[in-house]
Amino acid sequence: MHEPEGAGALDRLEPSIEWIDAVSEQFSRVIVGQGLLLRRLLLALLTGNHVLIEGVPGLGKTLSILTLARCLDATFRRIQFTPDLLPSDIIGTLIYDTRTGEFTPRKGPIFAHIVLADEINRAPAKVQSALLEAMQEHQVTIGDDSFRLPAPFLVLATQNPIEHEGTYGLPEAQLDRFLFKLVLDYPEMAEERLILDRMVRAEPDVDVQAVASTETVLHSRRMLDEVHMESAIRDYIVSLVDATRHPAKYGLGIAGLIRYGASPRASIFLALAAKGEALLSGRRYVTPRDVKAVALDVLRHRVLLSYEADAEGVRSEQIISQVLGAVDVP
Repeated sequence: MHEPEGAGALDRLEPSIEWIDAVSEQFSRVIVGQGLLLRRLLLALLTGNHVLIEGVPGLGKTLSILTLARCLDATFRRIQFTPDLLPSDIIGTLIYDTRTGEFTPRKGPIFAHIVLADEINRAPAKVQSALLEAMQEHQVTIGDDSFRLPAPFLVLATQNPIEHEGTYGLPEAQLDRFLFKLVLDYPEMAEERLILDRMVRAEPDVDVQAVASTETVLHSRRMLDEVHMESAIRDYIVSLVDATRHPAKYGLGIAGLIRYGASPRASIFLALAAKGEALLSGRRYVTPRDVKAVALDVLRHRVLLSYEADAEGVRSEQIISQVLGAVDVP
């Protein structure tokens, strides 16, 4: 694929993303490895969307999110989801003032730039519904009034894949609101040794400096509109998503393994994430490689498998890999 005209002129993009290197340096002072996790979190910030992180306990999910918030001088709140959690515990409630005889809103922990929804699948449906409005509309309703959430607003949700007792599966509508679903694995042995050396002390050094502001993030987000995406790339994205719905059109014999293909939001998020990937790479144009780089994490939770696939041990990652191999690259 040829390089778009004027693509080499990066002078307008570089100032808008120079803070990313500073954030990465501070992040690596605390977190060992997890380069892909950091890149995906930065993409979520740039595109204004949310991330679902799945991994066994002890992989540093919570510490990674807290560290990112500190690097950005952003407000941070952690909400530990439990079966007895109420919507008001998240969004806030009305408090009766005996002096005035009126109800006044008391805002909940959702009013922060970065919100960690820890073990999100432990909360019941009413709580999920309250969180859904915040994620989609960037506002919450308390009583008769709606309140805007701060910008940028990012929900980073975690869930534990090995404990299912007392959990509630996230509804498909809520899963679709997450830009990425990330699956974290154990660190390499060399990385784990470095973690050991860094953290086994009475007071581990987890202090970082704020090297960027939320205004900087919002400015970089506006630069996404200047990242060029050719028509052929847009067609490629639509074809990838269409292949999850009609695999036979692309010579794939996996129709019986897919219960539901990806939604139109998948096309939008795939395009946004590819633009963000190009921006992080210092380019003003999107390549097919950018699309492929983010496709797995964008589509993983949007391709719903059939019971036959579960019985055969087929995972959504395998289906997406076949789709990426079957659709012609421009």
